[in-house]
Amino acid sequence: MNVYMEKAFNLRQLEKELSNTSSRFFFVYMDHVVAGYLKVNTHDAQTEPMGDGSLVIERIYIKSEFQKQGLGKYLLNQAIEIAVEWNKFKIWLGVWEKNENAIAFNKKWGLLKRDPTPFIWGLKNKPII
Repeated sequence: MNVYMEKAFNLRQLEKELSNTSSRFFFVYMDHVVAGYLKVNTHDAQTEPMGDGSLVIERIYIKSEFQKQGLGKYLLNQAIEIAVEWNKFKIWLGVWEKNENAIAFNKKWGLLKRDPTPFIWGLKNKPII
């Protein structure tokens, strides 16, 4: 997990993501504290090639102490609004198969399950799936 966190959330990587015009971030606050955030991607910023008419929810994260308070729904609605603004007709997201909260959230909102995409954990160059 530490290797993943260092790769995905180091300062250089975050600066690169924030400057990509094919990505958008949206932060949600509760009591003046960042409670979670949404990251959506289109075009070359998508993790899988899904075409110009699609938008991927790359991250929809809510801190554990703020979960089950409607913030995930709020961020999902923000993703839908961004898709409409950007003229996208398909929204997709990847979920780690062991993230039971995220899977339950997706089922609750009627999101369709498709073929699994592995979330790869690893130590340096040795992935563990």
